[in-house]
Amino acid sequence: MCRFVVYKGTSPVELSHLLTRPCHSIINQAFDSRLRLDRRRPMNGDGFGVGWYDSVYDEESYQPCIFTSITPAWNNVNLVRLAEKIKSPLVFGHVRATTAGSLSLDNCHPFVHGRLMFMHNGGIADFPLVKRKLQADLPDVAFNKVQGNTDSEWAFALFMSKLPDPSAKSFTTAMLRDAMFKTIASLNEYAEEAGITEPSLMNFCVTDGETVIATRYISSKTDEAASLWFSSGTTFSEFGGGGHYKMSKADKRENIIMVASEPLTFERADWMEIKTNNMVVVTPKMNLLQIPIVDKFYTPPSDPASLTRTTEFAREKGLLVPRNMEAMEGEELES
Repeated sequence: MCRFVVYKGTSPVELSHLLTRPCHSIINQAFDSRLRLDRRRPMNGDGFGVGWYDSVYDEESYQPCIFTSITPAWNNVNLVRLAEKIKSPLVFGHVRATTAGSLSLDNCHPFVHGRLMFMHNGGIADFPLVKRKLQADLPDVAFNKVQGNTDSEWAFALFMSKLPDPSAKSFTTAMLRDAMFKTIASLNEYAEEAGITEPSLMNFCVTDGETVIATRYISSKTDEAASLWFSSGTTFSEFGGGGHYKMSKADKRENIIMVASEPLTFERADWMEIKTNNMVVVTPKMNLLQIPIVDKFYTPPSDPASLTRTTEFAREKGLLVPRNMEAMEGEELES
């Protein structure tokens, strides 16, 4: 299970305020993840990646910059140096814990095609059973883009195949949203055809530099998905020293929106949990929408079962499913 963070703002942020300085930054989550499903000691040391867009918008050349490494994020001095110098209005950060694919640069997230950037936390269950079918359904532009051997990158290729033109210079929010719905639906169809019963964890995130689409999803009607949170406000700044940050709201405007596998701060009021089997859409105008992913695995909020999703799958796999921020504050969770 990996960890990721997304920042979108009306003004550029110095990458260090997301990646290195907060006391629960994405680098710290690499060795001290508090809300990961995996019962093993929470290490995400199988490489990392950072993607960002230039502060100056140019439709002709607006493509993301990427820095990846197979070293642990907490032990890469170049990441610290870059984070202190680079500013961007849209940032993806990802620390990897291998579930599929070897330890190599080609397998480090985020993945890129044209102006698109994509990352994943989770895993496609029994992926070798559906891989050939997925590949057969891809157009050449998507099939030939894959360089690594992870289920995540093939999921990105599948996403690309759902767009009218994945190499386009611009996309509407609806295009990206609908492509994500279709990607999840296709993966579920492949699993059903292959007779796979183990749930897949599909926390996907994609952007074209303007719109951000993120999902918290599991192909189960009863189990909890991997954690995903969001925070929004007008300023995100350090207070009191020691890496303690706070999201402030000076008015009703949203100048900053962040989506993260785990909150970057310990301020409970700053973060809202995204419900299982929901999609978050951040529009170019900084509107945040939560949209249910309605399929056979969806449980509506009116159904009491939505509040009592069991952890049977997690228990069978030796996993924990934290349901609140108590684990963030160091409290022990009962298994």
